[in-house]
Amino acid sequence: MTDFLIFYVRTFAVALPLIALAIMMIGASRANLTGQQTGVAVAVVAFVFGLWFAIVVPPSENDVLNVPPTLQDPPVVLAFLFGGAALVWALAWLVPLGRRITMATPLAAIAAFQIPRIMGGVFLIGWLGGSIPAEFALPAGLGDIWAGIAGWQASKALANGAPNARKLLMRANIIGILDFVFAVALGIMTSEGFAHLLSHDAPNIVNDHPLALFPAFFVPIFLGFHFISISKIRADRAAMNAVNQAQHT
Repeated sequence: MTDFLIFYVRTFAVALPLIALAIMMIGASRANLTGQQTGVAVAVVAFVFGLWFAIVVPPSENDVLNVPPTLQDPPVVLAFLFGGAALVWALAWLVPLGRRITMATPLAAIAAFQIPRIMGGVFLIGWLGGSIPAEFALPAGLGDIWAGIAGWQASKALANGAPNARKLLMRANIIGILDFVFAVALGIMTSEGFAHLLSHDAPNIVNDHPLALFPAFFVPIFLGFHFISISKIRADRAAMNAVNQAQHT
């Protein structure tokens, strides 16, 4: 099981950044960037993902990403989770070149990034194999699959110009974010640590290597894209309202 999980995680550790880069390239092509600007954007994103993965693997292998035994101990894994999500969002929204690319990227493409969330179905495989407790595997695995399907539905509706497309996108964002909230909470409660309330006979291994890369590497990227989606929705709405006001004056 361990060999399968290592292969699984390594595969998505390559695939997910490549998908993010592909979406960024769609925006870059629509933003009419110069070759140099596009090259800089690609280099920065590739470097950040590569460095991030290189930094997070050693703590994962050395059990540094486990749930802390007491509230006084630093929650390293949560620092990677929330810090990584903030970094992804900041690169796409606060950096001028990143924001220019993001504003030119279709919402359909941004929503589509959540489709690979179905990778969380591996928790169900772990549960069937007796490695991951049902209290975590069922809500987290099924929640990830639901979030992936919701992302696909929103992306398809946006691409087709469906009247309920933005409603489906907000629904996908809510489902995806709530899935992470419950998964993090249940991950803490089923793992050895300060809040081990469930699964005492068979503690969760989600914070053991290689599954620790889910909360420390994969989840932050997905969560960052949720933040990007919400920011772009708000910016598009503000721009639309500004145009409507201009037309009525």
